[in-house]
Amino acid sequence: MSRHRTPRPALAAVAAAALLLAGCDDAGGLESAGPTPTAVGPVELWPELPDISAPPVDYGESDTEHIRGIKVPDGDVHSVDPIAVVQAEVAAHPGEVTGPDGLYEQTARQIRECGTKPGKCPVLKPYYRDLTGDGKDELIVGITMPEQQTAIRVYMPEKDGLTRIMSDAEAIVSVELAGRDLILRAVSAGIPGYEYRTAWSWDEQQRAMLPARDEIVRVKPSRPAPESSADAR
Repeated sequence: MSRHRTPRPALAAVAAAALLLAGCDDAGGLESAGPTPTAVGPVELWPELPDISAPPVDYGESDTEHIRGIKVPDGDVHSVDPIAVVQAEVAAHPGEVTGPDGLYEQTARQIRECGTKPGKCPVLKPYYRDLTGDGKDELIVGITMPEQQTAIRVYMPEKDGLTRIMSDAEAIVSVELAGRDLILRAVSAGIPGYEYRTAWSWDEQQRAMLPARDEIVRVKPSRPAPESSADAR
């Protein structure tokens, strides 16, 4: 049978549908919505471009780390002190200001002094959510830093301990949980009126949270408050 010929069952169905529609004329019959636009698929530009010989950078290959000295009985992160977790990271990476463990020296000092100066402790209230889909909650920690920066870190219970599976630092506007995604909204440096929105998702192959979706979004600037009659005097 030709691939362009309509099969007999389909013809019968079309005929039945036509009869049904003909009987609906007296009851406010159905009207056509007009011609359906033809679907247009993606068109590849420059198909002659050579293949890339170097493999792409593998996200997440260096962003995970086992937290030394932290035990998690029964894999329950709710039993872990988040400040102790961050202090263990600071102790393992003294003086590191770049990379996933990077912190300002002022921030690192405040973290070390959280026990004696709790009012200046930069570790925010922890949150918990199963981000990996294994039925166990992960520990989500925020750390405030100078220059309006906030570090966001996620820890997964593993082998009676903790593994950090995400670390990022931005001028954070907000952090949201959507299903098993962690969405960061951050100020767009150098592009006024826009912000970055990044959805971090668990990647089973890398065993890490990776930035799965990243976009630049236009944000309307807030309007100035109207001048009151009292201010105008």
